[in-house]
Amino acid sequence: MPFVRIDLIRGRRPEELRAIADATHRALVDVLAIPERDRFQVITEHDADHVIALDAGLGFERSDRLVMIQIFTQSGRTTEVKQRLFQAVAERLEPLGVSGEDVFIGIVENGPQDWSFGFGRAQYTEGDLAVPGR
Repeated sequence: MPFVRIDLIRGRRPEELRAIADATHRALVDVLAIPERDRFQVITEHDADHVIALDAGLGFERSDRLVMIQIFTQSGRTTEVKQRLFQAVAERLEPLGVSGEDVFIGIVENGPQDWSFGFGRAQYTEGDLAVPGR
């Protein structure tokens, strides 16, 4: 059950925002094998001067088409799987006009005890939901 935050610079049309969200979700479904309806995303647009994303010394420039994606998910996936996910997201965003240098992704891992889907309850730890991968 990933929770995904997508941050980008203001100015895209609503259908572009949805396409970016859809492409990101498709990569998660395909690579992490999550259920199609396990979709929790928040898209936030920012003024251009409120986003700073340099190249970390890699030698490329980012544009105003930058898409920053933060994926909160349960721990346990291998480095190889994470690398496949990074690649899958980038490949799905490219046809939408987001070049590789403008795709920034971070994964934040946690455990089943760190999730509540509603009612102030921890559904994984209380047994209402099966813990993914177990």
